[in-house]
Amino acid sequence: MQFRAWCDKEIAVSVPAQLNLRGLRPLPRAEIQWGLFTHTQRSRPARWDVTALRMVVNACREQDATSIVDLDLACLTKTASGIAKEILHELRLVYFTPEEAKEAGFLETRHFGISYEHRLGHISLTAISQRWLRDITWDYFAELLRSPRCPNSAHTLDQIRRAMIELSAFIEADAPGGGVDPAVLAKEHADRFVADQRHRERHALPSLAMVRIDGKPSTVTTGTRSVVFNHTRKILRWAMDDGVTDAIGLAREFVIALPNAGGTAYQKRRRPFADEVARAPADEHNLAEFTRIHDPDDEGARDIWEIVVVTGRRLGEVTELRWNCIGRLSGLAMLWHDQTKVGNYDAAIRIPESLFELIADRQRKTLTRFADNHGYTPTGKERDGLALFPTDYRSTDGTIALSRPWFYSRFRPWVDAMDIGHCVPHQARHTLATSLLRQGATLTHIRRYLGHVSDRMAEHYVHLSHTDLENVLQHVWVAGPGTATPGELLAGDSAEALTKEHALAIAVDLARRSTPAEGGFCTFQPVVDGGACPWNLDCHNCDKFVLSGADLLYWRRKREQWRLLAEGAPDDATADYLHRYFEPTARAIDGLEKALAGLGLLDDALALDLRKPQDYFHRVWSTAFRAADLADAGSDQESEYTDTCTTDGDDPEQDIA
Repeated sequence: MQFRAWCDKEIAVSVPAQLNLRGLRPLPRAEIQWGLFTHTQRSRPARWDVTALRMVVNACREQDATSIVDLDLACLTKTASGIAKEILHELRLVYFTPEEAKEAGFLETRHFGISYEHRLGHISLTAISQRWLRDITWDYFAELLRSPRCPNSAHTLDQIRRAMIELSAFIEADAPGGGVDPAVLAKEHADRFVADQRHRERHALPSLAMVRIDGKPSTVTTGTRSVVFNHTRKILRWAMDDGVTDAIGLAREFVIALPNAGGTAYQKRRRPFADEVARAPADEHNLAEFTRIHDPDDEGARDIWEIVVVTGRRLGEVTELRWNCIGRLSGLAMLWHDQTKVGNYDAAIRIPESLFELIADRQRKTLTRFADNHGYTPTGKERDGLALFPTDYRSTDGTIALSRPWFYSRFRPWVDAMDIGHCVPHQARHTLATSLLRQGATLTHIRRYLGHVSDRMAEHYVHLSHTDLENVLQHVWVAGPGTATPGELLAGDSAEALTKEHALAIAVDLARRSTPAEGGFCTFQPVVDGGACPWNLDCHNCDKFVLSGADLLYWRRKREQWRLLAEGAPDDATADYLHRYFEPTARAIDGLEKALAGLGLLDDALALDLRKPQDYFHRVWSTAFRAADLADAGSDQESEYTDTCTTDGDDPEQDIA
C-alpha cells in the first residue's frame, strides 16, 4: 500500500517523445487523448511541446482531478495553461449543447458551423450580470450566426459583446436591484447611460467594465462610444420587434431612448508624412538598423516597408504577396497582388526596376529557406503557392504569410528609436497619393493606381496645401460652335502658359461675366444678369456661347452621336448634310482638344467627371490663357493631337492610359 501511494505521488519518468498517462483517472486520461487528436485535425495547429504537455498531465495526477474542467490552471506555465485551455475548448463542444451553453453563460460559434481565423470561437457572456439581458444577447448572436448576415470576422461579435457588457455594468450600478428585474428600468435610466458614455468619452475616462489585454481599464473613445450606442440600440430594438421586451416587462421607452451614433462618427483621416519625418525611415542607415536590430533573421520587415513606400499598397496586401507576384509584360516590370478590401484580386501595377530586383532577391531567400527546412527546392505549383514572406508560426509548408501584427511589432520600436513621433505604415499611402496629385495626376489616376472603388474614397488620401488650392481657381475657355471662329481661346495670349497673376485676373473677369449653360457657358451680359435669352436659349448656335476644358467629354460624346447618326443615314446626301451641319462644332472640339493638349491638360479633361462637386476644383481649370486662330488649327486634320486624340470611337479611359 505504501509503495502504491508512493508511486501515485511521484512524477513519471520522462521518456523522449512519450507521454505517460498512468495514474490518471479515466476521464481526464480520455480528455487529454481527445485533445491531442482534435489538435492534429486543425489546419494550422500550434506547436505543443512535450514538456508542457507533461506539466498538464502531472497537474491532473497531483490534484487527483476527476476532469480537466476541475483543473487549477494557476499552477501551470503560460504554455501549459494554453494547452489545457485549448483542450477545454474542444471539450465544451462535446459536453454542452447550444441550449446548455446558453444556460452556462457562453456561446460557441462552432455549434453553428462558424469558425474564425486565429480564434477558438468561445464567447463568454458571464460579464453580463442580468440574466434577461444575457439571454437577449445570446439569442441575437445565435440568429446572427445562423443568418446570411453572419459576419466574416469575429470583430463584429467582439463589438456586440462590449456594447452589452457596458450596458449591463451601468444598469447594475444605477438601476434598483442591479437591474435584475427589467420592469424597474425606465427612460431616465437609458438617458443616464447615454450621458455617462458621452461624459467618459469627453474626458477620456475608463470604461465601467472593459479591460485591455494588459489588464488596464479600457478608455472610452469616440469609436467605442459609437460601437456601444449602435449595438445596444440595434439589439434591444430587435428584441422589441420580436416581442421579447414585452414578455419580460422591459419598457418601450427605455429601448427607444438609446440613440444611434452613426457608422462614421469616429473615423479619423490619416495625414501624409512630413518631409523631415519621411526622410528618416528612408535613410539607408536607419533601414540597415531596421534589419539588424528588429529583424535579425531577415524575415522581410525591411522589404515589406520598402514595397509599401514605393507602391502605396495597403500593408496587408504586401504581407500577403505570393512568391510569383512579379513578372514582365512587354518588358515592363509588374507586381501582381490581391486587393481583398475592395474585392479586386490579381491586380497588376507597374513598379520600378529597383523594386523589381528587391522582390526577386526576396524570392531567392524564400526558396533558400524552404530548401534548408525541407531538403529540396519546390518547383511548379508548389512554388507558386508559397508566400513571399512566409511565417514559421503554425506553418510548415511556407504558404502562410507573416501577419500585420508581426510587422507592427518590428516597425513600432524602430520608429520610436528614431524619435520622429507617432507614425503608421498607412501614412505612406497618403504620402504617395498627395505626391501623385502634385505631380499632375488626377483623382481618377490615383483611384485606379491605389485600388479604390470610387473617387470619393480616393479623396481621403489627397491632401492639398494652400498653394495647391490657389492653382485650381482658374479656367480654360474657348469660343463655341456658333461664333465666327469656333474653337478660339478666350483666355490667354497663346497656347503657352501665362503668368499666375495674368491668369488669375482673366479668371476673375470671365467668372464675373458668364453663367453656366448646357455644355458650356453663356457670356451674354443681359442673360448673366438674369434677363431672358433673346435667342430662345439656342446656346449651341450662339456667338456668346463658350466652352471650357471641363466640357470636353460632353462635346466628345456629342460628336460620336452625330457620327453614328451620319453612318446610319439612308443615303449619302443625308450623311453629307449631317457632317456639314456638325462641322463648326467639330472644329470647336478640335480646337479645345489642341488647347488642352498644349497645356498638358488633355488627360485631366478626359478624366474629369463634373457630377461630383469636388471636380469643380480640378487641375484642368488651373491655367487661363488667350490665343487666336484656333479655328484654323482645329481644321488641320494632320495635326498630331488630332491623329492621337480624336480617332473614331476613342474611349476617355483609354486616352488616360
